[in-house]
Amino acid sequence: MGEVYNVRLEPVGVEFEVNENETVLDAAFRQGISLPHGCKEGQCSACKCVLIDGEVEMLKYSTFALNESDRDGGQILMCRALPYDNLTIDLLNYDEEVLSKSIPVKEFAGRITDFQKLTHDIRGVQIELDAPLKFWAGQYVDITVTTEEGETITRSFSMANPPSETQKLSFIIKKYPDGKFSNELDSGGIRAGASVRVNGPFGMCFRREDRQGPVILVGAGSGMSPVWSILQDHVASGEQRDVLFFYGARSESDLFLLDEIAAITDAHPEITFIPVLSHAPEDSGWTGERGFVHEAVSRRLKALGIAGQGDVYACGPPPMIDALQPTLFMLDFDSERIFFDRFTTTSGSSGH
Repeated sequence: MGEVYNVRLEPVGVEFEVNENETVLDAAFRQGISLPHGCKEGQCSACKCVLIDGEVEMLKYSTFALNESDRDGGQILMCRALPYDNLTIDLLNYDEEVLSKSIPVKEFAGRITDFQKLTHDIRGVQIELDAPLKFWAGQYVDITVTTEEGETITRSFSMANPPSETQKLSFIIKKYPDGKFSNELDSGGIRAGASVRVNGPFGMCFRREDRQGPVILVGAGSGMSPVWSILQDHVASGEQRDVLFFYGARSESDLFLLDEIAAITDAHPEITFIPVLSHAPEDSGWTGERGFVHEAVSRRLKALGIAGQGDVYACGPPPMIDALQPTLFMLDFDSERIFFDRFTTTSGSSGH
């Protein structure tokens, strides 16, 4: 079994146990303590904190996430830190609401029941679990599947279904030229009926309840998946708030779920869907927003006079998130009311 150490989190005063060959972040997940996290692989800096007392060994990590001066100053990444004794950690960024709404991470068995070609490069995938998974709208899981050739692939995908559906999960995923999971789906290497292991839930970009002001949803590509879950969960909650739902795509053929979205906006006039096309031909007859999605967010919020108000949930590829962050800053949004999920295409488990 090995040694068991105690970790104390300041300034929140939370304590938990961690095994000697377990990272601080994994131990917290296991015990239902949701600490700030992103990639879980030492590639981002979301779980960076200050080690006040105790010793850790750091697994391999990116110096972009933790540079030498940070490390010399006592900072660590919780996803890479293995304890050598009892630890006291000072959290640099934490959210009381997240800590109070933590869900223990568990592993589930399941199987792929169906998948659809939604556009030329977007796929829908359905998975049925053997036991219910509790999660918050906007969260994701790690899915491990073995192909027909015996290769094991693990990827992170956000649930597209609302949290009220706990055993039949659906996902919207993007097909990349070298994306193993999506290419195996298309080629038949991963088939309906294939067994999967599902680990989760993870993620900080989930719907916050009982807030004031509008809800601003921004998605592109497979960022539709968590945004769609958040929208359905918001509708089910009965909260009466204006919703602006921006979705960035290249052309009209890259838009999907249009009938399902129209059914929601028809029934709820306070919800507005704003598709934004970056490459629609001039003569295509497209009368909606053009350009990049962050530009449309800026134009529309300024025109409506609601800049800086409400909560923003933005999910999509890094270029979209990178362009949106300064846009929202210029619009006077409070950083504590902006929730991002950056979908990377790395080989690791952060490739939604």
